[in-house]
Amino acid sequence: MKKIALIGAGSLIFTRNLTRDLLSFPAFSDSEIVLMDINKEKLSYIEHIVKKIVEAGGYNAAVTATNDRAQALDGADGVLVTVLANGVDVWRHDIEIPRDYGVDICVGDTLGPSGIFRYLRTAPLMLDICHDVEKYCPNAIVLNYTNPMSMLCRTVQSMTKANITGLCHSVQGTAMMLSRWLGADFERDVAFLCAGINHQAFFLEYKVNGKDVYPELKEIVKRPEIYEEEIVRNEMLLHLDYYVTESSRHNSEYTAWFRKRPDLIEKYCAHGAYKELGENASTLKNYIRRGSLWTNEYEKAISEKVDLSRGHEYAAYILNAVIGDNTIFEFNGNVRNFGLIENLPWGCCVEVPVVASKNGLRPIHVGTLPYQLAILVNTNAQCEELAIKGFLEADRRKILQAVLFDPLTSAVLSMREIESMVDRMFRQNKEFLSYIY
Repeated sequence: MKKIALIGAGSLIFTRNLTRDLLSFPAFSDSEIVLMDINKEKLSYIEHIVKKIVEAGGYNAAVTATNDRAQALDGADGVLVTVLANGVDVWRHDIEIPRDYGVDICVGDTLGPSGIFRYLRTAPLMLDICHDVEKYCPNAIVLNYTNPMSMLCRTVQSMTKANITGLCHSVQGTAMMLSRWLGADFERDVAFLCAGINHQAFFLEYKVNGKDVYPELKEIVKRPEIYEEEIVRNEMLLHLDYYVTESSRHNSEYTAWFRKRPDLIEKYCAHGAYKELGENASTLKNYIRRGSLWTNEYEKAISEKVDLSRGHEYAAYILNAVIGDNTIFEFNGNVRNFGLIENLPWGCCVEVPVVASKNGLRPIHVGTLPYQLAILVNTNAQCEELAIKGFLEADRRKILQAVLFDPLTSAVLSMREIESMVDRMFRQNKEFLSYIY
């Protein structure tokens, strides 16, 4: 019997979908699934939902729930991490303070000032989790879904011995979107090579039946109905020649081109098919709207008929390849860059193809990014590296300097304005950043 621990299991969508996928593989149909979360109420709902999946599938799996992380990890073969270090009352300031200074952010969980301060609060928790992995299940494969992905993975991969990689569904999600636009069968006809950093990886190759379809894709995205579906990313394709993985709303805040003036925000971010998603603080507003209504979502999930169809998240496929039936599986994972992408910083966290098998996880050498992509990706990767140094060295000045070079922030603010904003963000987060004071 394999033991799989989910840390931060109170997340409805992730836990429901990941356990459904995992149990669909015969190697895990009789596994021990341990759900761990500090929120007892959410955990109770999730335990009910997962047991319902087990019953619907006729599986022999055992499901337990606990608030004790050590108990969850003890002897685990696989660990899935989907944690959120603080509630909305804390991280809302990551978005609201920059907004006061004119930096318009819609999501704020990965890069820029908001992503950096989320990282500073989350990194200690991730280190604690991985130190517990070292102690209670040192041979486990650990798959992280927590943002900011690159900075967290880079930190724990350099500071612990945990066998961890980070996963994001933007790669396969975007690849499937492009196949839909092209009228191609994704599973049968599409092959691609994708690399960069998390949320800013690019499809260096995208082929249908062995043919490069980029010339066709560049014409397709000019159609109004397609253009407006992903305005920011389509603009990036038309100017940079390659398609980026993460959504338009995310990428609008990772670059200097789309959110620095009201007219540009209106044109690129508050227009088209994703208008509400592109607006200022859209993710924050959604969390606030949901508020205490989250119980309705969980109760609805309990009452709904269980869908046992396997999804496209990587986690279950990876676990099956390494500790299940050993079917080889290739995915895009977040690993340290020891020569994998030659024109990105040595040792930074990159998102590249990785082969999962009974031999573990083996990243694939990519080579170099096209020069125009390397300029953009290097800027964000170097900002991440500087923020990580600031965390590890408890150096507030390095963290300030990381924000100074953020593309959107530097397009909007002067150096002294950025310094004032960062100082205010430090004061707001003082309770959670005692290690740096």
